[in-house]
Amino acid sequence: MPDHVHPTPDAQRVACEVCLKEVPKSEATVAEAADYVAYFCGLDCYQTWQAQARATGDVPKASPP
Repeated sequence: MPDHVHPTPDAQRVACEVCLKEVPKSEATVAEAADYVAYFCGLDCYQTWQAQARATGDVPKASPP
């Protein structure tokens, strides 16, 4: 038996804010920033996004659920 589940073809997918990998919306890490919602394929990409924002002085006010 496989150790992962394949989403159905009609599952809504979103692109990761950092690497642009498409993931099912139900499995994405979500951060609600000031004016938008950002989706991430995992914690690594979320932390990369935060680090880039800190480096540019645009610190995100969001945290993943």
